[in-house]
Amino acid sequence: MLVKLKSAALYGLEGEIIRVEIDASKGLPGQSIVGLPDAAVRESRDRVRCAIINSGFEFPPYYFTINLAPGDTRKEGSLYDLPMAVGILCASNQVSKERLKESVFIGELSLNGDVKGVSGILPICHSLYKKGVKNVVVSKENADEAALVENLVVISVTSLKETVEFLNKEKEIEPHIVDVSNLFKNDQEFDVDFSEIKGQTHAKRALEIAAAGGHNILMIGPPGSGKTMLAKRIPTIMPFLSSDEALEVTKIYSVTGLINKKRILITKRPFRTPHHTTSNIGIIGGGRIPRPGEVSLAHFGVLFLDELPEFNREVIEVLREPLEDNKVTVSRALGSVTYPANFMLIAAMNPCPCGNYMDTLQQCLCPPNKVQKYWSKISGPLLDRIDIHIEVPRLKKDELTSLPQCETSAQIKERVCKARNIQEKRFKDLSFRLNSNLNPKYMKVFCDLKEEVGNFLKSAITHLKISGRGYDRIIKLARTIADLEGSTDIKTEHIAEAMQFRTLKLKE
Repeated sequence: MLVKLKSAALYGLEGEIIRVEIDASKGLPGQSIVGLPDAAVRESRDRVRCAIINSGFEFPPYYFTINLAPGDTRKEGSLYDLPMAVGILCASNQVSKERLKESVFIGELSLNGDVKGVSGILPICHSLYKKGVKNVVVSKENADEAALVENLVVISVTSLKETVEFLNKEKEIEPHIVDVSNLFKNDQEFDVDFSEIKGQTHAKRALEIAAAGGHNILMIGPPGSGKTMLAKRIPTIMPFLSSDEALEVTKIYSVTGLINKKRILITKRPFRTPHHTTSNIGIIGGGRIPRPGEVSLAHFGVLFLDELPEFNREVIEVLREPLEDNKVTVSRALGSVTYPANFMLIAAMNPCPCGNYMDTLQQCLCPPNKVQKYWSKISGPLLDRIDIHIEVPRLKKDELTSLPQCETSAQIKERVCKARNIQEKRFKDLSFRLNSNLNPKYMKVFCDLKEEVGNFLKSAITHLKISGRGYDRIIKLARTIADLEGSTDIKTEHIAEAMQFRTLKLKE
């Protein structure tokens, strides 16, 4: 007897329908699984057999051939346990076939028959719905996550026995529903605020511009000057994720198994702070089975690299492509996967190994060659891809105690949101939404300079030896500064301020 039902596989962030075909034939009892299964799939034979018996069902004395089609794509993980068990029971007439055709089954089985959750359920269900699937049967652990896909009918089950009762119409299970709007309402607070940082007006202005246009920024200053404090407060001035952005970010976290059961939808912009010992694979992604790295986990958010020169140079250099393309492709023997990586890079570093170079309050003890070697860890091409370079000086003692209360994050965020709304309307028919993503083709359309402004910029290029990429960065920054002021045209003062934020490059 042949039984056919559906399951799914995950490749990158895309789910594919997998046909599970089970043939029961006479002969010595046993099972074989074909269709390029990995070790976890092959081990399903033992889990499924124990789960069926311990759930109170009879394991039929047949030889079962289980085919996972298409046969030329590799099948990974334990998510095929549930469809295999249901198919075997159906082949022995213990389960009705009526509801099999309309549903996709995804879940791991424990030996006692409980249905366990699997990673990546959100991207799987999202892709399946786009392919026309209407119903999915998943574990209770995955139900909230699967229900984030609007209009998808999610049947939540806790055990193989409950699944059989549902398929045999002995028990009705209501579709699982999640109130997505409520998830946004309950996650709007931050534990930090810009008002807690005294002074550093220049740095705060730079961060406001960076947040408004999605620009990358490098902060240079001695220890204790507030670089890390400033960086940690950047998410507080950025707009909350839209529903589409939240879904895309949550899909990435679902693949890596980082979804919090109490907070199934990520509504705040990610803020990732990898340690300087992190490897290339940890930053970019990879492994035997390619998985997202830190650049993808920071998608639509912030990637903060503290003590930038302490990172391995190779690790720093692999950031160049995702900074330009907003995506990263990981190629391995088992396949090639592309993950989104549209993030803001926030980097912080000391000006020298001891940290006191350029500090007016403490003397630097580093010899010149040691300072030069320290800076050589960061290549010119990478620095050129960072839009804003600023110095964050150490505050004096009297400044720490006497400076007045500063602007709150809410006040800064209001200006940032207005600037972003301007950009969203400007780029509404294009594939990007921020000034930082402008390419030369669209810069001519949206960043047209008047004659006197163009002449001012040309003279600066000649005098300060700015590179072609640096020229584009200055114009993009000036466009964001103009948006913050609500100006339609880029003015000379906007160009002048933008050039101040390229001081590190200009000093070179």
